[in-house]
Amino acid sequence: MFNTLSVAADTLQQVAAATPVADSLFVTIMKGFSSLAVPFLLLVIPLLGIIKKVKVYETFVDGAKEGFEVAVRIIPYLVAILVAIGMFRASGAMRYLVLALSPLTNLFGMPAEALPVALMRPLSGSGALGIVTELMKTHGPDSFIGRLASTMFGSTETTFYVLAVYFGSVGIRRTRHAVSSGLIGDLVGMIAAVLICRVVFG
Repeated sequence: MFNTLSVAADTLQQVAAATPVADSLFVTIMKGFSSLAVPFLLLVIPLLGIIKKVKVYETFVDGAKEGFEVAVRIIPYLVAILVAIGMFRASGAMRYLVLALSPLTNLFGMPAEALPVALMRPLSGSGALGIVTELMKTHGPDSFIGRLASTMFGSTETTFYVLAVYFGSVGIRRTRHAVSSGLIGDLVGMIAAVLICRVVFG
C-alpha cells in the first residue's frame, strides 16, 4: 500500500514538473477556490434562507442560544477529553509513538516531523494547532513540512473530540461505526494531504 502511494506521488510530481504551465494553472485555480470559499458560503447561506422564506437573523439568534445551552452541557465531556490528551502528551507516549510509526510514514514521503500532527489531530484541534505552530517556528511556514502540516490540519477533523462532545451532549453512549468511519476519513485526508503537497510543493 505504502509503495503504491509513493509511486503515485512520484508519478504526479513528474507529470507536474514536466508541464509547468499546467502546474501553475493548477496552483492558481486552487488558490482561487480557497480565497473564494468563505465569502461564497457567507453569501449563499443567507440567500438560500431568503429564497426559502426563512427568517435568517431570528434563526441565527435561536441557534446561538441553543449553542450556548449545548456548550454548558458538554463541559464535563470536554474536560475529560482534554485531561486525557494532556496526560498522553505529557507522559511522552506521543514521542514514542512517533518513533515507532516513522518508518512506515517514510515509505510514502511523509516527514517524521509532521507525524505528531496526524496523531494529535483526531484527538484535539488546539493540541494539533500547537504542534503546527511549533513546526512553523522551527521549519518556517513556507517549508514543505510547514505546508504539509497546515494541509493536514485543514484536511482532517478532531474525531474523538467531536464524538465526545456531540454524542455526549445528547446522551448517546454507543457510537457504533462513528469512530471507525471518522478515523478512516482522517486517514484518507492525511494521505491525500501528503500526495497533494508532494505534487504542489515537493
